[in-house]
Amino acid sequence: MTMLDAARAGDEGAFTDLVAPHLRELHVHCYRMLGSLDDADDALQEVLVSAWRGLTGYAGHASVRTWLYAIATNRCLTVLRTGRRRPREVALPFEAPPPDDRTDVPWLQPYPDAWLPHEPVEPGPAARYDATESIALAFVAALQVLPPRQVAVVVLGDVLGYAQTEIAAMTGTTPTVVKGLLQRGRATLARRDRDQPRTDRQVDLMVAHRFARALENGDVDGVVALLTDDGWLAMPPLPHVYRGRASVGAFLRAAHDWRAGRRLTLTEVRANGGPAFVGTMSGGADEIPGGVYVLTTRSGHLVSATRFLDDRLARVVDMTCPRP
Repeated sequence: MTMLDAARAGDEGAFTDLVAPHLRELHVHCYRMLGSLDDADDALQEVLVSAWRGLTGYAGHASVRTWLYAIATNRCLTVLRTGRRRPREVALPFEAPPPDDRTDVPWLQPYPDAWLPHEPVEPGPAARYDATESIALAFVAALQVLPPRQVAVVVLGDVLGYAQTEIAAMTGTTPTVVKGLLQRGRATLARRDRDQPRTDRQVDLMVAHRFARALENGDVDGVVALLTDDGWLAMPPLPHVYRGRASVGAFLRAAHDWRAGRRLTLTEVRANGGPAFVGTMSGGADEIPGGVYVLTTRSGHLVSATRFLDDRLARVVDMTCPRP
């Protein structure tokens, strides 16, 4: 009896062994589509329940991996269509200056590199993005503004490299529809790339370290000096966005004034394929979280700093061990 046969016969251990090799990449897949660790966690659990219940209907025409990706894609599509994503409510502990703009994706969260697959499966020949590009925070955020079906086909086709006929089978549509969705999704992402400043594929480590040192030392001018003219600061799950040196500097000065008497320490970790920082503030009776920072750079300058305010993320992203 094969592992699949045993799982179909109700052997939960065999089912666990059957799906275990694919859990990491399925979790990343759900994260790419949904942009949120919380939603990816929930979606993956629902995928496993659906797979367990649907084993008898799995005919084996596609690989187990492809079958699981189809279930995961359709589960994420359900989440996207129902608009179920609701970011946790947080509030700044000080009065901040008015923001310049609002983010389109307040539910966005970082992804710890320690949770990525140890040996990712090579994408198919249709893939347009490599492993680093496809987990970058900017790319994940850009996906969130696409209509749900475009998100699905772009991730399946341009990230995972599935052929259009395979995507059609996985999403219950036709290759012609998939082709149209891919064209529209790619066009939207291309326009977004043109409208937003180009960034380095890899975060400039020197810039990242200078940012961390300046922020730790309360050197607001030092942080502002690193910014490009169009540099910005965002703080999910708050929708606030501060654009330009003057606005970013005003916010950082308000934060520094509130932090008086507390020391900020930034510990370098890895998230979304590059360096990130987990903040800790001390000086009172207890240490308290000080945010998670994910940066983008361009030509030796800082283009953006995304500071995630949810205290739970500091504990998650700081983990150096794989997701249990």
